[in-house]
Amino acid sequence: MKIIYTVLVLVVTQLLVACGDPTKSGRGFTLPEGDAQKGQDAFLALHCNSCHAIKGRADIPHSEEAAITVKLGGTVRIIQNYGQLVTSIINPSHRLAKGYPQAMIQSGEQSLMPNYNSVMTVQQLTDLVAFLQAQYEMDPVIQTRYPRYNYPK
Repeated sequence: MKIIYTVLVLVVTQLLVACGDPTKSGRGFTLPEGDAQKGQDAFLALHCNSCHAIKGRADIPHSEEAAITVKLGGTVRIIQNYGQLVTSIINPSHRLAKGYPQAMIQSGEQSLMPNYNSVMTVQQLTDLVAFLQAQYEMDPVIQTRYPRYNYPK
């Protein structure tokens, strides 16, 4: 039953994030709030740390044998919103993360991330998103103050 529910939610999610037809819009769609600690447990249980390293989290081991390491977390100027994180997990090939070699991108290769949709529960997904969101810190943009120039008339 849990797998059927997970698949149903994931199919509906993918339909809602489709472009074009407004009836397939993801606007207003959110999953229940997750638990960040349980998300860390899911991150490890699903072996996300075999390809992903979390900045500033030495307590989360990372495999050095990965073909590509995609770094998550840290201080950023733009934080991925809830929908972007969910999409990155359930449809990892929608956009390749920084860190992919240019040769792979030019050859049109898909994401190396396996499809977890038939393995991960909705609860794990929501917890994982809560965990990932907590790993980012916003780096505020400090506006440069320029002196006023008074030009002679």
